[in-house]
Amino acid sequence: MLAVSDLQVSYGPVAAVKGISFDVAKGELVTIIGANGAGKTTTLNAIMGLVPLVGGSIALDGSSLAKVPVESRIGLGLSYSPEGRRVFRSLSVIDNLRAGGNTMSRGQTEERADAVMSQFPTLRERRFQDAGTLSGGEQQMLAIARALMVEPNFLILDEPSLGLAPKIVSKVFEIIDELRQSGVTILLVEQNVKKSLSVADRAYVMELGTIVKSGKASDLADDPEIHDSYLGATGN
Repeated sequence: MLAVSDLQVSYGPVAAVKGISFDVAKGELVTIIGANGAGKTTTLNAIMGLVPLVGGSIALDGSSLAKVPVESRIGLGLSYSPEGRRVFRSLSVIDNLRAGGNTMSRGQTEERADAVMSQFPTLRERRFQDAGTLSGGEQQMLAIARALMVEPNFLILDEPSLGLAPKIVSKVFEIIDELRQSGVTILLVEQNVKKSLSVADRAYVMELGTIVKSGKASDLADDPEIHDSYLGATGN
C-alpha cells in the first residue's frame, strides 16, 4: 500500500534521512523503532509532504505522491496523528473532531464524529470540554480520534504513548490493536519498543537516518541485539 524508495531528507547541510527504503502492505501494522534523532519523525513528515525530499520516492497504492500537496493527501486516504498530540487546546473535544473532518460536509462531519466517539466513550462524556483541560491520555485519544475522522485507509501514528502513565499506555495500544484488527493499515513510530513490537506485524530499526535491521516484529522482539539496545532491564 505504501512504498518508500531511497528516501533522502536534509535540514540544510544535515542529512536526516539517508536513502531508506521500506514498504507497508494493506492491512499491516508496521512499526519503525530507534533512538531519538534516528530520523523516524522526519520520515513520517516526508510521507505527509510536510518536509521536502532531497531524493527518492513515495508511492501510495502505486501512485507517486511527489506532486500531491499536503492538503490533498488526506483525500487519498492518508491521516496523521503527530508527536505531541497537538490538539487545539482552546477548542472543545467535539470541535477538535470537527476540525479533523473539515474536508467533509457538516452532516457527514457530525455523523462521523458520532461514530468516532463510539470508539472513544471517554471523549463522548467530555465532548463539550476544552481539549486543554483533558488529561494527557485523553488528549492522545482525541488526537487519534481526530485523525480517524476522515476514515483513513492508512493511518500514521507518531509516538502515541509519549509522556503517558503505564496504565494509559496499555489502553492506547489496545486502541491501536483494535484499529489494526478493523482493517486500518498503520505505520507506527514509537519509543516504547516492547509495546510496539507486541502489536506490529513487521518492524524496521532506524539509526542515524538509515535502516539497519528489519523483519517480523516477533523475531526482532527475540533478537538479542534489539533487546540489549532497546528493551534492556526496563522493558521499554
